[in-house]
Amino acid sequence: MLHNSFTFLMKLLVIGKVRELSHQAIDEVLKINRRNTMNKNIKLAVAGAVLALTASAANAGIVIPAGDWTLDVSGNVNAYTTWVKTEGNNAMTSKSITADAGKAGNTGNTRNMLSNGLLPNFLSIGGSTRQNDLDVAFTISIQPGSSHYTALGVGADGGINNRQAFITFGDKSWGSVLIGKNLGIFASDAILNDMTLLGVGASAGNPGNTTLGRIGYGYIYADWKPQISYTTPNMNGFQATVGISQNFVSTSQTASATSITASAVNAAPAYEGKASYSFAANDVTGKVWVSGIAQKTGSFAGFSVDETIAYGGDIGANVNFSGLGLTGYYYGGSGIGHQGQGWDGYGLNTATSLKQRDSDGGYVQATYVLPTKTKVGVSWGVSNLDKSGGASEVATLLKSNEMWTAGVYHPLTKHLNLVAEYSHVTSENHQSAENTNDLGSLGAILFF
Repeated sequence: MLHNSFTFLMKLLVIGKVRELSHQAIDEVLKINRRNTMNKNIKLAVAGAVLALTASAANAGIVIPAGDWTLDVSGNVNAYTTWVKTEGNNAMTSKSITADAGKAGNTGNTRNMLSNGLLPNFLSIGGSTRQNDLDVAFTISIQPGSSHYTALGVGADGGINNRQAFITFGDKSWGSVLIGKNLGIFASDAILNDMTLLGVGASAGNPGNTTLGRIGYGYIYADWKPQISYTTPNMNGFQATVGISQNFVSTSQTASATSITASAVNAAPAYEGKASYSFAANDVTGKVWVSGIAQKTGSFAGFSVDETIAYGGDIGANVNFSGLGLTGYYYGGSGIGHQGQGWDGYGLNTATSLKQRDSDGGYVQATYVLPTKTKVGVSWGVSNLDKSGGASEVATLLKSNEMWTAGVYHPLTKHLNLVAEYSHVTSENHQSAENTNDLGSLGAILFF
């Protein structure tokens, strides 16, 4: 019976008639949704944060009742054309992606690319139910890329990501448990409050599955991590999450063509946690958060290490009133890296020993919703990487990635947003040499 109902509903979906479901079926969906509010909020946390950034206030997801389950199909499709003008051809020793280098002689060059923005295309299928006094849910998603820049290169350019595959179970009285692959805990609010999440931000080099947004230009990437985590119930605005996640392998650039990578054999997971407080008073809403991560670094063949525990922490706040949104964020760490977790966290101390590199950074952002519902915004951010302090440290090590961005995000319909952005990117090494990029992008993003 369940199989027949599901088949029937999927046929309706294919021919575009899901909205013709009877009022009785819709009422049943709403009842199930009310019963599973907490679980659905967990499952769609990322999508909800994205929608909060959009100029429109569209509700994502196509909801399908299927016996004891409520199925949800949601996601987005986006594409952008981006022009990048480069200046500077200086060495930036780093595992991180820096400003694109121009032609030799600092003459610069301009190129165009068509690709996804910071968000990949997203197709997410989830289900939720209430069983044995537990809210139970699952989410599985895939992210096919839009870019294609080589002849006969179908499937080889943008590729397909698999960013989510997890289950949750819990109850509003005591919280919920998540098991599987989902957005990491540390630095997750940094990316979810970044306005370039709806656009392009910094280039990631050749068109791929996504661009960088402000990753490495104001925060470290939270990434999509296998994890086991627990989230408390919402207690008058306060909520916390703690968990263990996959310990990413530490890898660092020690010379222009030389890198060192720690062993992937590690007995300890990464430990992550965050706490937040959301508030609302009259027309003012906002959120304050902190998060952290600590992990033991694997051994480096042929090198001794002064400190094997890499760690990072951050703090941020977002306030919204009368159409104005303000965000401030700061992070710092040692050995945790720059841009990606574990990237460039260690540098040469001597020819046979390594020492941790410190990193910090942050961003500030202001957005405003015009009477036309168009959102305009401007942001600035920087990510800094210190030398290890050792005599053998590479002189051309990346010192900082900095980016200014101005964006316009217009809701053409309830679900479709047109986007225009301009960004100025500067990468500087520890010899004060710079490479710069000017990026202009136009495109659209559709949520469903």
